[in-house]
Amino acid sequence: MSADRSTLFADHAQRLARTSLRDLLRDPERGGRLRQRLGPILLDLSRQKIDGPALDALGAHVERSRWQQARDAMFAGARINTSEDRAVLHTALRAGGSSLPSPAPAEVRHEIEQTLGRIGDLVRAVERGESAGLGLPARITDVVNIGIGGSDLGPRLAVGALAPFHRPQLRSHFLTNVDGQSAHDLMQRLDPATTLVIMVSKTFTTQETLLNGNVLREWIGAFHARDEAATARHFLAVSANTAAAQAWGVPPGQIYPMWDFVGGRYSLWSAVGLALALAVGIDHFRAMLAGAAQVDDHFRTAPWQHNLPVLLSLVEFWNRDVQGHASRAVVPYADLLGDLTAYLQQLEMESLGKRVTPQGAPVAQATVPVVWGSVGTNAQHAYFQALHQGTDVVPLEFIGVVSPAHPLQDNHDALLSNLLAQAAALALGKTFDEALAESTEGDEAARAALAAQRTFPGDRPSTVLLLDALTPASLGALIALYEHKVFMLGHLWGINAFDQWGVELGKAIARQILPALRGEASDAGRLDDATVALIGAIRERRGGD
Repeated sequence: MSADRSTLFADHAQRLARTSLRDLLRDPERGGRLRQRLGPILLDLSRQKIDGPALDALGAHVERSRWQQARDAMFAGARINTSEDRAVLHTALRAGGSSLPSPAPAEVRHEIEQTLGRIGDLVRAVERGESAGLGLPARITDVVNIGIGGSDLGPRLAVGALAPFHRPQLRSHFLTNVDGQSAHDLMQRLDPATTLVIMVSKTFTTQETLLNGNVLREWIGAFHARDEAATARHFLAVSANTAAAQAWGVPPGQIYPMWDFVGGRYSLWSAVGLALALAVGIDHFRAMLAGAAQVDDHFRTAPWQHNLPVLLSLVEFWNRDVQGHASRAVVPYADLLGDLTAYLQQLEMESLGKRVTPQGAPVAQATVPVVWGSVGTNAQHAYFQALHQGTDVVPLEFIGVVSPAHPLQDNHDALLSNLLAQAAALALGKTFDEALAESTEGDEAARAALAAQRTFPGDRPSTVLLLDALTPASLGALIALYEHKVFMLGHLWGINAFDQWGVELGKAIARQILPALRGEASDAGRLDDATVALIGAIRERRGGD
């Protein structure tokens, strides 16, 4: 961080280093300020190593940054993705559920509503068994979403999280990795006669998506005795490149749009969410959009002191740039949210994994921490030992659900008690004297040694997010909350959160390697010696030249 920014927060960091979360948690006024509610979400930041004066300093910093103007420019469709000269209008995708007028361009809102209408027509036709009227198979039992990155993680997360809302007559599947094992196994389980495939690729050039699509097209084509028209009935496409989708074999009426003003990792709310809409129905899909729109309205109107996305971003800024924590663990205590951490890894690390500003200058501070984690209580029996007693401090994010979608209340109470206990234990710890008082066997030295091993340093920060229930609306609100947090961090760090040039270099090198692996003419001579040696070793073990 820059020298003036370091000075701005150094006094607060030094002061707080001399206190503990045990002491901070005794202040009810502080706790009330750090617990904020937005609709179905309660955000509890009271176990973060921060107090009122430090929070006020962060708030003053964000106010000086003119964040409101930056926020309003995004909602209005300004081209804030400067490296690609694009607007960033994922919020317009759910503006129909907003209580505020949308500042997005009218033509954009019209296109979005038209597409939502088409999605609704498709979903209702499949529900009624009338899909043949749209040029699709007369009966559909399974939907396969083929995509990767933003074309997979959002729909996968939402379909899994909203499993209690699924229509029982339709099963959802996701095919993402280029590894052929997944496609091979999936084809063993499905009936090609009743399978609908959704190809999701903005450019319709994504290698993984096209390879998997070709495999399923060959499989369905074999069932239809190579009848191209009959095979094409099984495929939908979601893409900005309609010409490429048509050339691949998807009829024009079965292609749904993606737009340059929506990045892949922000696209769940669009036709990229077709698999979700088919799984839960159009009403639940629109309820998810409305939940996200509620957070949009809050983000547009609430002052920073009560603005949940702003508060989340300030705490992350504090942990990363003031406290120097290099990672954050996300632990949902809900199996239905098992894909949330993977989704957040892309949303945050692809958006904020930048080291230069839009002007090409080095950033003035550390940017995105590593995001990792898995579901509790499984996580407790895997890596919580290191989180409690290891040498590194890792801030945590606990996510819980107050009312479950199942009737097993004893199980759920045990789940929530573990969430609350872990957050408390990380914050409070156990002192050496407390551990020593529990040691009753052995001589003084042995008791002291055991007490040292049973001491928990505590003072380890965490955030708790509680959803009233896991519904389409609350899921939409949760995802939108994280989206706006990412926007705020990009603004505070002075980076473009809406491009992703870092994924391109490896793709370009892979295109050079692929023909060399096959023994074809290639640019392998331009590859480094280590890569050439590994290509040779692979070909040798395969029996190649």
